[in-house]
Amino acid sequence: MKKVLTVGVYDLLHVGHIELFRHAKELGDYLIVAVQDSDEVLKYKPEANLVYSTEERCYMVKAIRYVDEVVVYKGVDDIVKEVDFDVFAKGPDQSHAGFQRAVEYCKENGKEVVVLPRTQGISTSKLKSLISDLGAR
Repeated sequence: MKKVLTVGVYDLLHVGHIELFRHAKELGDYLIVAVQDSDEVLKYKPEANLVYSTEERCYMVKAIRYVDEVVVYKGVDDIVKEVDFDVFAKGPDQSHAGFQRAVEYCKENGKEVVVLPRTQGISTSKLKSLISDLGAR
């Protein structure tokens, strides 16, 4: 069985996330989604204004039919060492130092790395901005 791992925050679940999960699942037989712990998100992005707790985000992601397993992670470069997987699916904008270390680990340990495209016209930050604008009316 080919296992695929993808990671993210998934605070405001949207069609882009669902497409990510769909495409990631097509890469294998079993999809593991790692949801970043809220405290870790806020440590690096204190302005993040998360809507949902770690547990709530995990619950929502697990409800998606493409997702077989959900785990919580702190750093991406750690979770790739802790989970059993064959393919690491990531987005094109996931490129900070932690992702660079994760990709390097994957390459050194025979894990395939696949960069999946973003869904055009949708992002969590765009949604948050839209919701904020609607609230200001």
